[in-house]
Amino acid sequence: MREAVLYSNLKSGIRCDLCARRCVLHEGETGFCRVRTEKGGKLYTKVYGLIDGMAADPIEKKPLFHFAPGSHAFSISTSSCNFRCQFCLNYLSAHREHPVGEQMTPSSIVELAERYKCGGITYTYTEPTVFMEFAHDTAEIAHSKGMYNTFVTNGYMTHEAIDYIAPFADAASVNFKGSGNKEFYNNLMSVPKVEPILSGMQHMNDKGILIEITNLIIPQVGDYPEDTKILAEWIVENLGPRTPFHVTAFSPTYKLTHIPRTPVQMLEKHLGIAKEAGLEFVYSGNIPGHDYENTYCPECGFKAVERHSVYLKSNNLNEEGRCPK
Repeated sequence: MREAVLYSNLKSGIRCDLCARRCVLHEGETGFCRVRTEKGGKLYTKVYGLIDGMAADPIEKKPLFHFAPGSHAFSISTSSCNFRCQFCLNYLSAHREHPVGEQMTPSSIVELAERYKCGGITYTYTEPTVFMEFAHDTAEIAHSKGMYNTFVTNGYMTHEAIDYIAPFADAASVNFKGSGNKEFYNNLMSVPKVEPILSGMQHMNDKGILIEITNLIIPQVGDYPEDTKILAEWIVENLGPRTPFHVTAFSPTYKLTHIPRTPVQMLEKHLGIAKEAGLEFVYSGNIPGHDYENTYCPECGFKAVERHSVYLKSNNLNEEGRCPK
């Protein structure tokens, strides 16, 4: 174990200030995330450098479509998460009672990224907030070597956590589910409120972190067109109409194997709502070959970037990253 960052000593115990839950712990207790524990009046992380997932992925897989297109990101994770999603794709890692993995150092992660010719590092698969200390130290080394750092996150972190990582974070893919519907978050994810995610995205934006947003649509239990409209309008007003917005399809998994895959028509309904709300870059996800995987210039309609699934097919942008027309 290693002493954690971002905690406060209160009369009532030790408060973790990393995620928006702000768990208050007493001697020997562990937070909701299962990997931060109180001992002797201090807070410790159980997962510093304990890596249980890593791979070299296309940056488009995150998904990040407006950041370093065509590059590969060395992706890492530790065990556990601060959410309890009943449809989690990585539930074997995210929902472990006790963390497991290979002990590694920040330098060794950067060396692997270099060996596999990656443009940078992505902190992903589970929730990077719960291994923020290791992400921070790795990201600092990566930046010193000219590499980028990106986060794939549920966004449920404090402003203090964002301040801590912001000097080394270049982009974030913030993942919404069920359009941010409050009952959905409470009942299927054990998340008490959505507002900290919105506040966190505003703070990331203020810190200069490029933000792309995903929205997972789940038939029967997570299809909320009105909430998609509310979310899209909020993004336009607070982050800008050119914030990339990915609407992604669900596949049966974990505790929701009885729910069918998201129909294309349902996904397209939400894509249309997002565009009508004023978002200029709206993308489909998990439907390989769909035309909304591509980037079209909002001014002239030129197909500037062509993709298939998580792979870049062609990049017709100019050297400034803009439409050549």
